[in-house]
Amino acid sequence: MSADNGYAGTEKGRDALPEGAWPRVPLEWNATAVDYPGEQAVHRLFEQQVERTPDAIALVYEGQQLTFRDLNRRANQLARHLRRLGVGPEILVGVGLERSPAMVVGLLGILKAGGAYVPLDPAYPAERLAFMLADARPAVLLTREPLLARFPTYEQVVCLDTGWSAIARESDEDTDDAGDSGGDNLLYALYTSGSTGQPKGVAGTHRASINRFCWMWTTYPFEPEEVCCQKTSLSFVDSVWEIFGPLLQGVPSVIIPDALVRDPQQLVQILAAHWVTRIVLVPSLLRALLEAAPNMRERLPGLKYWVCSGEALPVELALRFRESMPQSILLNLYGSSEVAADVTCYDVREYRPSLASVPIGRPIANTRIYVLDEQMQPVPVGVPGELYAGGDGLARGYLRRPALTASRFVPDPFSGEAGARLYKTGDRVRYLPDGNIEYLGRLDHQVKLRGMRVELGEIETALLRHPAVRQVVVMAREDVPGATHRPPARGGLGEIRLVAYIVLREEQSATPDDLRNHALQYLPDYMLPSAFVMLAALPLTPNGKVDRQALPVPDQSRPALSTPFVAPRSPLEERIVAIWSEQLEVAPVGIHDNFFALGGHSLLAAQVIAQLRAIFGVEVPLQGFLDAPTVAQLAVLLEQSQKDAPTRRSPLKAVSRGAYRISQTGMMGRE
Repeated sequence: MSADNGYAGTEKGRDALPEGAWPRVPLEWNATAVDYPGEQAVHRLFEQQVERTPDAIALVYEGQQLTFRDLNRRANQLARHLRRLGVGPEILVGVGLERSPAMVVGLLGILKAGGAYVPLDPAYPAERLAFMLADARPAVLLTREPLLARFPTYEQVVCLDTGWSAIARESDEDTDDAGDSGGDNLLYALYTSGSTGQPKGVAGTHRASINRFCWMWTTYPFEPEEVCCQKTSLSFVDSVWEIFGPLLQGVPSVIIPDALVRDPQQLVQILAAHWVTRIVLVPSLLRALLEAAPNMRERLPGLKYWVCSGEALPVELALRFRESMPQSILLNLYGSSEVAADVTCYDVREYRPSLASVPIGRPIANTRIYVLDEQMQPVPVGVPGELYAGGDGLARGYLRRPALTASRFVPDPFSGEAGARLYKTGDRVRYLPDGNIEYLGRLDHQVKLRGMRVELGEIETALLRHPAVRQVVVMAREDVPGATHRPPARGGLGEIRLVAYIVLREEQSATPDDLRNHALQYLPDYMLPSAFVMLAALPLTPNGKVDRQALPVPDQSRPALSTPFVAPRSPLEERIVAIWSEQLEVAPVGIHDNFFALGGHSLLAAQVIAQLRAIFGVEVPLQGFLDAPTVAQLAVLLEQSQKDAPTRRSPLKAVSRGAYRISQTGMMGRE
């Protein structure tokens, strides 16, 4: 662990700069070294916690509970079973499971066997899952019997439901240290969007994540009776903290199913019912929660820590939160999978009106941040440059991609530590006079959309596979309705959306519906463009490159869909059409048009539901909306909801404040 805490690192680092180039950046602006158990592995720290609180509740899921002792025993049994199948240090195991206690048992079992896990979201397209399995080449695939059909045939598969009887015959004692993984061994390989057209796996270590955990435990320590929640997909790096951050400290976690996470009203209900005290979420979800529950302060008085990450936090949203939740702390964190989720942090209580945007803050423990120019020389305070991150949080690199690893994880010229590296983030930032860092945007075509990393090149590659597509350019736009150009972003208020500009081959045809359905075969739904603009030719600059600034703003007319247009037939359908047109910025809207084919997504659907609730006084469940995504279907659902409103009861069961310290024997949920 390096004790270097500034640009200088060593005198060698300072002397390497040209005369007059050393900026006035105080050394204390980088975090000092903090001791932490970096030589240990995540699962060994968990076992130490089990010894301290064996009968405390570790996981809560749909009314069922699992204690630390029972969670540990099940993980031990699975670990021994996996070792018999060849799992050990540096061996990958695929995890194709939904969020549940079984998923956590699976992760701990893999780690206790000495291996590392590869998340394989069962909701991903089959083509994407097949590529990830072929690329990662895990020794074993963990899943459940009902999910097997979503994956290609695999040599070694362990089903945690139908196969548990065989696993349960193994010893439930802690595994020995034979071949055990230490701090520098792999913890996970998380696949992120790739600019070359295929996702790439980020290889993270135990040490990097434990450093991130210890920083949070030290800076914002857990207090008695805290409760956390696990709501992020295993495929995204924030899930690592959500799962292991509380577990390693004896804090219970409520596992929230996808259907409830996507429904802001139900999410608020479950957070309140379980007295959740901390949450990690993207700004777009924070906005949806504030809109779904204007009385948030009264409904969630104990939710003290709100951690925002994944995308820029708009100033107006930060101020709105401070006004709505003055008793709570909102943290703006910055990072990525390559740096164990986070490398800087800003407490929004420090925000002052003179700032143009919400800063991303200062480095966390054992982390160094540099703002460098194109020659990798430090720039002065206030001058934009690229953010480079160094220290103990760095991933090992990209799985089986040495060239890409070498280009993004570069030698650290400012450190005296042998082999020290810097992660080249591609983010444009600048130091503010007080030592905080301001995020200014990307230097390439990568974007963050509702917290998910999206490489535009991967979308373009998928669309180019359609036989009718000759050329394609995908942009992330933040247009003001009616504008003719894209305004400066700087974390603005507009809804960022993906727009695909398509040039078709001669004598070929394809509708937006065709292209969307084609893309669904290769891309997860969050990467689907919300609009397809057909062009005769792409605009070019004088040197022959695509002129992205000249690409037109999509108009608000209804796209060419396979469904014929049918006008509203009743006042109720007219009202729904008006709401859809406002939210989607599309007109006209037909009663048989699919909300998602018009460019909608789950958070926009939640906003539609909030408007329906305000107008009609009834609750439409998000899952109901997803199952009935046309105006005509939604009108029927709304009428039924109005009839059922007097007799409807909440499915959520309230939990007493101190219930999580009671010794109980838990169950495995849906195994």
